[in-house]
Amino acid sequence: MRNLLGLLVAPSVALATQSVLYAMVTPSCAAQARLPLHLVAAVALAIVVVMAVLAFSESSLRRGEPGSPDSDEGHAQARRRFLATASTAVAALSALVIVGMWFALWVLTPCEP
Repeated sequence: MRNLLGLLVAPSVALATQSVLYAMVTPSCAAQARLPLHLVAAVALAIVVVMAVLAFSESSLRRGEPGSPDSDEGHAQARRRFLATASTAVAALSALVIVGMWFALWVLTPCEP
């Protein structure tokens, strides 16, 4: 379950954040308030970081299991370890995407053309 959070939900949160931030630009420009934009980015980043930590903890639990990562055998432990590691990487990449969007919020104002 923790793997699915990092693998599927984290990129979905990043995409939803982009949509919500884009939709909030016009109201933020009209109100001359940037705080709601920063709050959306901060909450999304916190959610994705929690998912990355959960996926990493699953990966850390699977690290001590027997089975070589470079064997061709289809052991369930090796598949779970790979899935946990991939989930951690995808969640970390999603967090990096959200940080990039948040950086743009710090540099640009909502009313710039």
